[in-house]
Parts: sequence; C-alpha cells; structure tokens
Amino acid sequence: MGRLAKYLKPYWLPALLAPLFMVLEVVMDLMQPRLLQRIVDDGIAAGDVGEIRRTGLLMLGAALLGVIGGVGCTVYSSIASQNFGRDLRGALFEKTQSLSFRNLDRLPTGTLITRITNDVTQLQTFVQMLLRMFVRSPMLIVGSLVMAISINLRLTAILAVAVPLLLLFVFFLVRFSLPMFAGVQKRLDRVNGRLQENLNGIRVVKAFVRSDYEEERFGEVNRDYTAIMTRGMRIMALNMPVMTLILNIAVVAVLWYGGALNRSGDLAVGELVAYINYVSQLLFSMLAVGMILTFVSRAKASADRVNEVFDEHPDIENPAAARPASFVGGRIDFDNVSFGYGEQGGELALHNISFSLLPGQTLGILGATGSGKTSLVSLIPRLYDPRSGEVRLDGMRVSETDLSSLRSKVGVVLQEANLFSGTIADNIRFGRPDASEEEVRRAAAAAQAHEFIERMPDGYETRLGQKGVNLSGGQKQRIAIARALLLRPAVLILDDSTSAVDLTTEAKIRAALEREAAGATKLIVAQRISAVRGADLILVMDRGRIAALGTHDELVKSSDIYRDILRSQEKEGGEEAYA
Repeated sequence: MGRLAKYLKPYWLPALLAPLFMVLEVVMDLMQPRLLQRIVDDGIAAGDVGEIRRTGLLMLGAALLGVIGGVGCTVYSSIASQNFGRDLRGALFEKTQSLSFRNLDRLPTGTLITRITNDVTQLQTFVQMLLRMFVRSPMLIVGSLVMAISINLRLTAILAVAVPLLLLFVFFLVRFSLPMFAGVQKRLDRVNGRLQENLNGIRVVKAFVRSDYEEERFGEVNRDYTAIMTRGMRIMALNMPVMTLILNIAVVAVLWYGGALNRSGDLAVGELVAYINYVSQLLFSMLAVGMILTFVSRAKASADRVNEVFDEHPDIENPAAARPASFVGGRIDFDNVSFGYGEQGGELALHNISFSLLPGQTLGILGATGSGKTSLVSLIPRLYDPRSGEVRLDGMRVSETDLSSLRSKVGVVLQEANLFSGTIADNIRFGRPDASEEEVRRAAAAAQAHEFIERMPDGYETRLGQKGVNLSGGQKQRIAIARALLLRPAVLILDDSTSAVDLTTEAKIRAALEREAAGATKLIVAQRISAVRGADLILVMDRGRIAALGTHDELVKSSDIYRDILRSQEKEGGEEAYA
C-alpha cells in the first residue's frame, strides 16, 4: 500500500491537520474520567457544590474542545481522502488508456471497472480511517493505560490478562480475513464482468429468448460471491460479541476487585469510577483496532489489485527513438508477417503474410469468420505487434513510428461501431475536435448519414445514449464511417463497416469514398463480394494465410475459393454474407 502514498502527498496539509485535531479530541477524552473523579470524591462525597459546579464547567469545556477536535479531524481527513481517491481513480483511468489490446485481453473490462470504482473506494475509506481512527485508538490505548496505572497499580493486573486476550483475538481476525477479502474482490470482478456482458448483449438475449439461461449464468457467479462474502462475514461476526464479552468480564473484574480495595480504604469511589472509564476507553479502543485491522485486510487486497493494473506493462509502446509518421502516400507493405494473440510460441492467427499496396489503391479483404481479416488490419495502426516480419507504411516500420502520429494518419472503422454518450456532432468530431460544422456535415453526407441525422429532432445536436443505444446498427456504422472520413487519413480501414446497411446505401457509400478519400489507401474488410468487387486488389484469407490475391477478374479465373464465394452469394441473390 505504500506505493500509493504518493497520491496522498499533495494533500499533506489536511493529512497533517486531521491527526492534530484528533490529538485534541483524545486529550479531552482522557481528561474526562479524572474530572469525573474530582466531582465524585471532592464534590459529592465532600458536599462541596462549588467544586461540583467548577469541575462540571471544566468537563463541559473539555467536551466542547473535544467536539471541535473531532469535527476538525473529520473535515480534514475527508478532504485528504476524497482528493486521494479522485487522483488515484484518475491515474488508474489514465493507465488504462495506455494499455495495449493485449493488456486488455488479460484485464477484462469488468475487472478494470471494479478496480477503478470499488477498490479505490475501499482505499479511500482506509485513508480516512488512517487519519482518524489510526490516531485515535492507539493514543487512547496508551493514554488510558497510563492514566489507569496512575490511579491504582494493583488493578492493572486485570488488564494484564484482558489485553493479551484481545490482541490474540485481533491476530486471529486479521490472519483469516486477509485472504478471505482478497477472494471477495475477485468474485466481485466476476459478478461485474458477467453483468456487463449481459447488459451489452441484452438485445440478443431477448431476441433469442435466453433470459432464463442468462439468469442462471449470473446466478452462478452471484451465489459464488455471496458464499465467500458470507464466510467472511461469519468471521467478522465474531468481532463485536467476543471483544464485548472480554470487555464486560474485565469491567466486572475491576468492579469486584475495586470494591474490595474501596472497602479496605485503598481506593476511593471516584478513583474506581475513573478507573472503570479508562478501562472502557482502553478496551473499546482495542476493539476499534480489531475492526480497523480487518478493514486493513480489505484495503490491502484492494491495493494489491490496483497495483496489478499499474504494474501492467503495455505491450505496445513508443520506441526510444520514435519517429513521427511522415508518410503522405500511404504505401503499405507486409513482409512475411506472422501474428498470434497468445504468448510467444502459441497458436498463430496469421502465417507469413506478404503483400504490397500502392498509395491510393483499394484492397478488399474476404474470408470466413476466424480467417484473420481483422487481425491483419489491426497490425497497421499497431493495435497489436506481429511476432515476426515487418509492417511498413511508406517504407517506415510501424514499430519505429510515433504511436500518436501513426494513428492520426490511419482512420479505422471497426466491426462494432463504438459511439459515445454525447451529441452526434461530438461523435463525428471525435478524431478532430476542431473540425468545422461544414466539415462534419460533409463527412456525414459522404457516409450517407446526413439525411437521417437531419430528420432527428435536434439534428446534429441530438444526444446519444451510451454506445449509441438510440440508433440502429446501420445508423451507428454510418456515423462511425463519417468519423473516420473527417480525420482525412492517409490510410482508411473499413472492417466490415457496412454489414448493417442495405446494398443501395452500401453502393452510395462506396461511391462517396472514391470522392472523399480519393487519395487515401483503403483496406475494406467485407463479407459480400459486392463490397470489394471494384477494389484494385482483393485478398482472400483462409485460416490465417493468403489463399488468393488479385483483381476480381483474375480471381474468378484463378481462385477456387473465390469462385465458391461468388457462386454462393449469387445463388442467394448476392445478399447473404460469407461466414
């Protein structure tokens, strides 16, 4: 947890003031039993009303100062902990933005959400407790023990038995709760992951009437989470009863032994009352320490999980001598490229891919599901790195090119059109926030999105729900295409980006691309031959390998696979996708 202390450092002043105010509260709390002793022994026993009044006013003043100390500590500890949590959440989010796709494959979205929200909240609460209870309880333990001994040394023999018993019990709690709460956070990851998966695909679930199946899947991880949480709570449930039992036994023992000392004249009634108060403060503070340490177990588990994210080393980084992407032509060369999603030596998704694409040319990419089409185009903007071989743009290795510069010149429309909450105009401007309204409208018109946008109540200022939930699949795809066109990229990648639009609209988009992105090198991943028929080159993928490469006419003559695709789609009227 020490590694995360740097996020508290900027707030050193409130982090310092909080314990100082707590010291004031503790000192006032330690004064109260002694003042109560004076009222009993010097006021009530002696019949001195003036002493009762004077000491009562002192007790009231001490109580008010204690309130000031407590409120001040709470205010400043809240300032420090809330800002700590905000900065830690921000740093974690910033870290996720630097992670490569391969990192994100290892850390699914559900677990990242849990760590940025729940785990940071656990640590934030821990910091507040650290600045308040971690100061109060130890000081009260030491102070109460010293004050109790100063009243009567012989009564302290009872504490010599009660305190070790409490310490032993606290050790037991921490020993068993630490691994338990680490498991709780992992189970919470699974619950969040399953929930997110279901909500993202809720339309599919309803369409296929699979609600019962999904409820059972969620119920499985939910029951697992409940089971381990229940085991943890069973251990925690021992805390208050056992510690309260030890406290009450200690108080009864003090009353019994103190009463004997009082009868023998060795202990005044007021001293016995004060001693019981100090014993209660001491043992209740130890009880609080037990609760704090169990919370430390949760905080440590959360800190370890947060540090796991910070320890993730991005697989894709700028090289030490990164060069800006100076290419303008957009020539693409794949030189004997092989790639796999797993660790080095695992199964390959691409095998020895080699081809060249001249500036301004269009490459159509066809193939069955899982043939490596998306994997191939993902290497161009360096979303992944190949295991072997080279990918070059205008002769520059993409692995030696500055990432931001490279990706600013490569427009990508992925299979799933990811839109963000906000206006339609904001989504189209995502890659170029400074684009003018005219440029936004022109890009939308080229993507065949302008007409349906204008029909919306607020036009381009229409607000979209998360992931564009209030748009159809085809509308989302067209906005995503407009977003890529607005970037004016040297290389434009369309990864099955017209699968949800009709053939007429698709033809209009293709014609607009030829006008609006005439100078760009284009790679079009498609399921329909109609989408790539006019491409300069068509690449047919089969099980991660190039099965054929050429123009439409050349492939009709030379490629059995291409002819099979063509016949299949012609048989189905050209409408069915090859999958």
